[in-house]
Amino acid sequence: MASIQTEREDKFDADVDFVLPSLTELAPKGGSIDVAEVQLVSSYYDTADLDLLRRGITIRRRRGDADTGWHAKVPADKARTEIRLPLGVGEDSVVPEELASLLVGAALGKPLTPVATLTSLRRVHVVLDGGGVVLAEVADDSVTADVAGAPGHVWRELEVELGPGGSEKTLEKAAKVLKSAGAKRSAHPSKLHRALVTQPAAPSSKPIGVVAGYLDEQAQAIFAGDVYLRRGLDPIHSTRVAIRRYRSTIRVFADLFDDDEAERFDNELSWYAGLLGEVRDRQVQRARFSDAVHALPEELVLGPVASRIENDLLAEQIRHRAVVTTELDGDRYRDLLATLTAWSQKLPLVDGADDASEKTLIKLGRKAAKKVAKRVDKAIELGDDDALHKARKAAKRARYAAELLQPVVGKKEAKADIKKFKHVQEVLGEHQDSVVAAQTLRDLGRVAGVTPGENGFTFGLLYAREIQAAEAARAEVSDLSL
Repeated sequence: MASIQTEREDKFDADVDFVLPSLTELAPKGGSIDVAEVQLVSSYYDTADLDLLRRGITIRRRRGDADTGWHAKVPADKARTEIRLPLGVGEDSVVPEELASLLVGAALGKPLTPVATLTSLRRVHVVLDGGGVVLAEVADDSVTADVAGAPGHVWRELEVELGPGGSEKTLEKAAKVLKSAGAKRSAHPSKLHRALVTQPAAPSSKPIGVVAGYLDEQAQAIFAGDVYLRRGLDPIHSTRVAIRRYRSTIRVFADLFDDDEAERFDNELSWYAGLLGEVRDRQVQRARFSDAVHALPEELVLGPVASRIENDLLAEQIRHRAVVTTELDGDRYRDLLATLTAWSQKLPLVDGADDASEKTLIKLGRKAAKKVAKRVDKAIELGDDDALHKARKAAKRARYAAELLQPVVGKKEAKADIKKFKHVQEVLGEHQDSVVAAQTLRDLGRVAGVTPGENGFTFGLLYAREIQAAEAARAEVSDLSL
């Protein structure tokens, strides 16, 4: 059975003759630093096209210190999730099926074969507080890479891994100490990347590179979500957000993309987001209704209301999760991942889009912002649920466009726009959530009302409260400033 843990670390490059500075200031008063030396031998596996490496995912078989075993590392925001299996699971030279099955989506169904062996002479400094709790581990590695068909590659690398007692401030302090001694932030996300990609591609200096970089961040989150789903975990929300950001970019910056390719991919992303949404909606409603029931006076809760809500919605959630699990191995989903990979390698741009100016990107972002104001005004005028929902979606697209444009317009302007559109999204989101919740409560109440031993009264009460909440949100829309 695989174990799982979160890993947060920073990497630094150093010259071969780099002298590690004193690390005593990283330990608090009464703390200490333990030093040990070990040799690690890590065999890395990937597809022939290095699909895992492209997504920031690595899988290795390591021998050496306490880290001996099979490790798969998957991005998780600023950290990474490490999935571990002991050696001896299956053949030592073949990726264990338990891990291979988790990575089949990210690998696009291709076989995993050895791509490099890295040997590290590691001198590790463990920073402890006064109670013996690990704050951080500073590893000083001399690395030798053995890659088929390539000359041996040797370098020096430093890693600062956060311990259970450490914080982001610990990492910041360690970075300051190392950089003052001449180390530099690593240009490579992993040792394997350095071994196989000796010259990392420089970020595009063209404005279109900002769009490509933003889309690739979302693609990485979607692929990471695939691994977590296959692990049986719950990346539903984060994966849906990444898909929304991706689709919003396709729509806001539609002038840059080939119409047919963009429309086809947008439809496929919408399909997948819909599958995940069926699961997420039940998760959200279970929590929302549970809080609402427990907030009621006991005398107003007639019958097994909480159990009716939990049992019915959980059953639906499990059913929809099963659909997602089945689709993960379906042809349509595999095609979606293949397209996602193709877009990361080369965006399907119209002629001239590769040379689009910053002014063009800003213009498209402002167009999305203006659409929010127009849709909010129309929603206020019409006052119907559909118009309010469209205004909410427009606010999301404008918010994500502002995120994307931050490197272009500057952090201050972007943050102000993000904050403004997020507020609009939240107000309109509360309205939409209440409308959907009311419909669900009506359906649950209808069943409870005709079931022996149950009563529809409390469902009607909760329904009325959701309608009130929707009306309150609707009234708040009139006060939005855009």
